[in-house]
Formats: sequence, C-alpha cells, structure tokens
Amino acid sequence: QVQLVESGVGLVQAGDSLRLSCAASGRTFSTYVMGWFRRAPGKEREFVAAISESGSSTYYAGSVKGRFTISTDNAENTVYLQMNSLNPEDTAVYYCAAGRFFDSSRYESSYNYWGQGTQVTVSS
Repeated sequence: QVQLVESGVGLVQAGDSLRLSCAASGRTFSTYVMGWFRRAPGKEREFVAAISESGSSTYYAGSVKGRFTISTDNAENTVYLQMNSLNPEDTAVYYCAAGRFFDSSRYESSYNYWGQGTQVTVSS
C-alpha cells in the first residue's frame, strides 16, 4: 500500500515557476514508476510526466516538454514536478500517482495509487 500526498498549492503569474512535491509512504517507493497527471476545469484528466523506478528514464506530454521536469529523491520518498514558464493553460488540479509499468506510464490505468491532488492556478 502506498499513500501519496501532494504539496505546492500555488497561485502564480504567467511566466513564473513552481515546484510540486509528492511524498510517498512505504518502504517500496523506489520500486514504483511515478507519474504526474492534471485535470483542467471542464476537461478530463491528462498525463503530464512520468519517471522510471530507477529515475534514469523520463517521459513528458508534448504540451509540457522542455518546461516541466520530473525527478525523484528516493531517500526522501518524494517525487517532484518542477514547472517553468507557466501559462494559464497549465491551470489545473495536479495529481501524482504510483504504478508499475513505465512503458504505459501515460495511461491512468497503469497506476495503482493516487494522491488527492493539488491546485495550480496561473493568471495571465
């Protein structure tokens, strides 16, 4: 069982940066693929980024590639999402998730555990 708690609620302006954190319980954190998803107002939840168990591989949605960076700190059981050059289209509730299969990490069905979500609002 893994429990995930996101932090980093933010109200920022376009062009600003923000880092989200997701702390995981349990001793098996390093055996999970970690992902970030988001749900914008009126839209379905979408994939943002994923990182493999070892941290050696990452995968990003096209809309955030080059602006967002996912990373992990296994000693702290934490996954981060560094978000730069934010724009209003990035406004959403952001969720972290833990799963097993990096090859299918863009799909929600690949994840077994989810955080409660944290709101990010980017004003123009």
